[in-house]
Amino acid sequence: MSWQYSSAALFLLLAIVAGLGRILRGPTAADSMLAAQLFGTCGVAILLLLARGLEWEVLQDIALVFALLAALAAVAFALRTWGGTER
Repeated sequence: MSWQYSSAALFLLLAIVAGLGRILRGPTAADSMLAAQLFGTCGVAILLLLARGLEWEVLQDIALVFALLAALAAVAFALRTWGGTER
């Protein structure tokens, strides 16, 4: 694994640590959800970097599943917080 992939993954890991601070201090639920989205995005990016650096193609599939789950979590949060359509 080259140093470029390692340094990029480390940078993204530091972004996750910064997002953890936002979750703990976030005054609103929306702040916490945006930080959780940051976790999902950075997690997917780290998995893709590891897949390329270690040449494990299965990590690309796992990253795709995580990306889909993160999108569904954001939609579920928005519907629960701001309400959906009235039935």
